Amino acid sequence: MSAKVVIVGGGVIGSSIAYFLRASDPTIAVTVIERDPSYARSSSALSAASIRQQFSTPLSIQMSLYGIEFLRSIGDRLEVEGHKPSIDLHEGGYLFLATSTGEATLRENHALQTSLGADIALLSPDALKEKFPWLNVDDIVAGAYGLSGEGWFDGYGLVQALRKKAQALGVRYVAAEVTGLELDGRKVTHVLASNAERYACDTLVNAAGAWTRRISEMMGIDIPVYARRRSIFNVSSPARLTNSPLLIDPTGVYFRPEGKTYITGTSPGEENDPNDLPLDEVDHNLFDEVIWPTLAHRVPEFEALRVENCWSGYYEYNVFDHNAIIGYHPEIDNCVFANGYSGHGLQQGPATGRGVSELIIGGKYATLDLSSLSWDRVLENHPIVEKNVV
Repeated sequence: MSAKVVIVGGGVIGSSIAYFLRASDPTIAVTVIERDPSYARSSSALSAASIRQQFSTPLSIQMSLYGIEFLRSIGDRLEVEGHKPSIDLHEGGYLFLATSTGEATLRENHALQTSLGADIALLSPDALKEKFPWLNVDDIVAGAYGLSGEGWFDGYGLVQALRKKAQALGVRYVAAEVTGLELDGRKVTHVLASNAERYACDTLVNAAGAWTRRISEMMGIDIPVYARRRSIFNVSSPARLTNSPLLIDPTGVYFRPEGKTYITGTSPGEENDPNDLPLDEVDHNLFDEVIWPTLAHRVPEFEALRVENCWSGYYEYNVFDHNAIIGYHPEIDNCVFANGYSGHGLQQGPATGRGVSELIIGGKYATLDLSSLSWDRVLENHPIVEKNVV
């Protein structure tokens, strides 16, 4: 058991780990070093902030099932001095649409999801049209719709609630950038920061998000995680879509309601997705050439769209298999990695925080076994195949 834990990164992943550590064992001294305490460039604040159980691997489904349980009870869990935080959780559901080429995968995924307790309905084109009369289903053979437990929320609100609760439990947050690590053999002994301070640690947690490679390289570890820019567009339309879910088109283009407007985006093609693109730029060509035509086809009323706002955020993208890497690396005895969520970090944050705290305190997972996300699969070249990457 570690008396001093230093966590690099205070976003949802790092703050969730900090919260669970102190909630589980108040004797542990936890320090979180966060380079940007305003979270202006953090993935936690710049994402589309949503949660789903519609994955194709059991563990991802189970992590998000715990995630929705956590989010539903956030007011009680993260209450501080009588203040109950709210993240405006809206369980509007995900709707994955499939053409004939994707129908078998959709049905296979649906069977797995429901077997694990996810509340997902499989809908025919007629049923889709009845529920969503604004939807063009001419090329659609089936849709999987989350009846409950899926939706969207305030990502910035979540990270702030976790941070404030962690601080109330005694976690120290330091506004600085990590500039170096001191090692003694296979152990990290101290973390050096831009504030000229030196922080001793019994355990280091790398939760640095899109900046994780730099921290890993300080230990001589090559992690297959890169910053990949994702542009998000807030659009208005005269269309009024009743009961609109977060819709995933077969092309990968998505949209969801945001008050009286809509948020939309998609991942660029691999050939147009280099690492570390600047966050202060937005891929307008992607909207004009891919997103808008797709939306106008799927929802004819979206022919008239206007971009009201747009921004970019980073995915901490695991190029190996798009799944998180969680656990110790065999070459470093006292560093736990929690990286590479590839867009799923907000929803998998609570399960990660609980699991990593168990790993640090007790040496093993006590609730949900996250060991399949360990470094072993990366080092042995056994990728996890996730069919529902958005």
